[in-house]
Amino acid sequence: MQARIASAVIVAIGLTFAGGVHAQDKKESAPVIKVLLENDKVRVTESTFKPGDVSRAERKTRTNYIVKSGTLERTTKDGKKTVYERKAGSAHYLPADTDVVRNVGKTTFVVVTVVQK
Repeated sequence: MQARIASAVIVAIGLTFAGGVHAQDKKESAPVIKVLLENDKVRVTESTFKPGDVSRAERKTRTNYIVKSGTLERTTKDGKKTVYERKAGSAHYLPADTDVVRNVGKTTFVVVTVVQK
């Protein structure tokens, strides 16, 4: 009887820890942002989005140069979702926004962003 109780306790503890590990897998991660240049006139950054990375930043008006292609999903404040591709070598002028951007592709996406101050 005691062996069954001990076994049940061990299984329950194992399931508790396994559930915790599984929950960590779903943790949202942000892109890695490296400042390439910053002075009183401009800020230039390189952002690297691994698959699944999410940006929840408040972004100013900017110009993006795509270093490595990727597939992104943009969610606006009102919940509208748009999936789009950005091709390496292209440049895009974007207005300020607070949209949520997620790398939904299978490859790492890299973008250089220029923001005038």
